Amino acid sequence: MSDRQVIGLLPAGGQAKRISPLPLSKELYPVGFQDFGEPNNWRPKVVCQYLLEKMQLAGINQAYFILRPGKWDIPEYFRDGAMLSMSLGYLIMGLPYGVPFTLDQAYPFVRDAIIALGFPDILFQPKDAFVKVLARQQGTQADVVLGLFPTDQPEKAGMVDFNDTGRVQQIIEKPRQSDLRYMWGIAVWTPAFTQFLHEYLIPLKANPNLPQLSEVPIGDVIQAAITQGFHVQAEVFADGTYLDIGTPNDLVRAVQQLSHEVF
Repeated sequence: MSDRQVIGLLPAGGQAKRISPLPLSKELYPVGFQDFGEPNNWRPKVVCQYLLEKMQLAGINQAYFILRPGKWDIPEYFRDGAMLSMSLGYLIMGLPYGVPFTLDQAYPFVRDAIIALGFPDILFQPKDAFVKVLARQQGTQADVVLGLFPTDQPEKAGMVDFNDTGRVQQIIEKPRQSDLRYMWGIAVWTPAFTQFLHEYLIPLKANPNLPQLSEVPIGDVIQAAITQGFHVQAEVFADGTYLDIGTPNDLVRAVQQLSHEVF
């Protein structure tokens, strides 16, 4: 393994407009239950805990939530992370123009670390996804490794074209139609890409028309890095699953699938 520390980043800047109104941040929506070791002592398990546990399984014991102002219930719930035997910190997002801007708020704190990116309103399998993505990064020394999941809804995802060696050739954001089968849902990257992301945003932040522009997808930044010669690899989870509880249909599916399971 690399001597560099691996730090998780969880962007939590969304407003949950598609499933609002909610009495809490969507990242804390209870889905499924957890067993506290006593008979019939089951407690609700919130959505983002599944992500944190998958990071922890990969040896990631430090992570930052990057919050939209007002989402104070997340640090109130997890506090310092002791409930998960992790060290958790909380940063406040700045410019509300997409995930890249949100992630860049962590730049001063994580610029020398390996980054593990996961979205805290997503439920995915397999459990060891970050273990395998980190292993591919170590084995290939790629600048970025994307965890890929099958999807039949390309219009909602960043679709990934990759070759037989796993090298990513192109990321296409939310195409109306696509012959590609896999979307990316998690990622790991090196300080080289953290620096690229930071510098990519500098001219955008200086653009006086930024508030009128569309949000910048993080997939577009990764594609720009590919164009500049960055080595991006894919770790494919052919039997994996990926549910975005920020959409009504997937939220219903998640509740139905996990309501009878205890973790």
